[in-house]
Amino acid sequence: MGSIRDDFPLLAARPDLAFLDSAASSQKPRAVLEAMESFQETQYANVHRGAYRLSQVATMAYEGARKKVADFIGARDANELCFVRGTTTGLNVLAHGLAPRYADKTVLLTEIEHHANFIPWQQWAKRVGATVRYVPFTQGHRMDMAAFDEMLDDDVAVVSLTGMSNVLGTIPPVAEVAAKAKSVGALTVVDGAQMVPHMPVDVEALGIDAIAFGAHKMLGPTGIGAMWARAELLDEMEPFETGGEMIVDVTFEGATWSAAPAKFEAGTPPIVEAVGFGAAVDYLQGLGMEWVAEHDRELTAHALDRLLDEVPGITIQGPLDMADRGGVISFTLDGIHAHDLATILDEHGVAVRAGHHCAKPLMSCLGVAATARASFYVYNTEADIDPLVKGLLSAIDLFG
Repeated sequence: MGSIRDDFPLLAARPDLAFLDSAASSQKPRAVLEAMESFQETQYANVHRGAYRLSQVATMAYEGARKKVADFIGARDANELCFVRGTTTGLNVLAHGLAPRYADKTVLLTEIEHHANFIPWQQWAKRVGATVRYVPFTQGHRMDMAAFDEMLDDDVAVVSLTGMSNVLGTIPPVAEVAAKAKSVGALTVVDGAQMVPHMPVDVEALGIDAIAFGAHKMLGPTGIGAMWARAELLDEMEPFETGGEMIVDVTFEGATWSAAPAKFEAGTPPIVEAVGFGAAVDYLQGLGMEWVAEHDRELTAHALDRLLDEVPGITIQGPLDMADRGGVISFTLDGIHAHDLATILDEHGVAVRAGHHCAKPLMSCLGVAATARASFYVYNTEADIDPLVKGLLSAIDLFG
C-alpha cells in the first residue's frame, strides 16, 4: 500500500504537496485517466442509438460501468442505478420525483446536512405544502437519536440524511434510521457524497430507499454521479429532465417515458465520464473498501491526537473520538480566520478547505462563520500530518 501515491500523477509529481482536500474533490489515479483516454481514442461513439458496431461497443462500455457502480453499492439490479451529474443532481431528482409522497406531510432532515440535502427538499416542500423539520445533533456532534425518535411519527413521509457529514465527520446510524423510518411508512434517502467513497456500502443491507453520490469524490471524474432508488420508486417518480433518449413515444399531444434508468438520463449522457467512474470503482475495489475505511480511521485518529496535543487554541468541530467518525477534521484556531489559516498552510505545501463548506445552517448551530477542514483519502499518510501541524504552529507565531 506504500506505493499508492505513485498511482496518482499529480501527487507523484508533487512530493512536497500534502493534499488534504479530498472531501471537496479527490485526485485521480492513472488507471482512471488512462481508461478515459483509451476509450476516447479507440472506442468512442454515442451510445444506445447506433446500429453500427462502434456504437454498440461504446454502449457496452457505458452499461458496463453502470453495472460496476451498481455492484459497488450492493444494488440488486443495475437498472435501479441512474447516472446523473453528481450528488446534488441526484438529490434534486429525488426531491422532485418523490414530492407526491410527502405533499402535505413532513420531511425530516438533520441539522448537519450539506446544502444539497437542504435546499431541494425545502423548495419542493413549499410547492407541495409539506413541512420540513430538522433533527438536532448532540454536544458530541452526533445525530440526536432521542430527538429523532420524538420527531418520527405517521406524518413523516421522507427522512433524508447524510451518510457522513462533510464538516463534522459524523457517521449517522443509517441502518437504524432506515428501520425506524420504515416502521412509520417513511422512506429513507441518503446523501452518500462522503459515505460511498470511504466505506463499504450495501444499500440492501442498510434498508434505505434511495442514495445519491458523485464520482469525483471517489477518484473518478467530475460531471457524473449516480442515483440509486428502489425500482418501485423509480417507476412512480416523474422525470426531473425531459428530452431525447428518455421517451417511448412523442406525439404532438404529449409523450410517454421509458423505464429507468433511461427515464432519468435525458440527452446524450456523460459517456467518457462513465467509463472513468467504472475505472475508479475498479481501483477502489482493488484496495478493498474495508481497507479504505480502516486507513481513514487510523489516519484521522493520528491527526486528531497530534492536533489536540501540539496545537494550542485549536477547537475541533466534530467528534473527538473515532466511534462512527470519518476522515474529515474541521477546526478553528483562536484569533485566526479560517481563510488565513488555509493561506498559511498553502505556503507550507498543505491544501485544506476553508469556509462554510456548503453547510451554513450547521455553521450557525456551531456558532462559527467558517472552519478550516483537512480531509483524508487513500493516498494520504502520516507524513502529511507533519506539515499540517507545522503550518498551524507557524500561523500561531505569525498572529501572535
